Amino acid sequence: MDIKVGDELVMRKPHPCGCNKFQVLRIGADFRIKCSQCGHEIMIERIKAEKNIRKVLREE
Repeated sequence: MDIKVGDELVMRKPHPCGCNKFQVLRIGADFRIKCSQCGHEIMIERIKAEKNIRKVLREE
């Protein structure tokens, strides 16, 4: 899956604050993503993240 730093991900499950959009801060074996609503940063395994992505929003 082609994901780059700065992309916005729409995930299947929402964050406890209710938002399901996350911004990608770092990629590698793990992703560091930040909730678009509350700003909480999360480290998540690449495999788990790719499985839960519904849509990738990218400014071109």
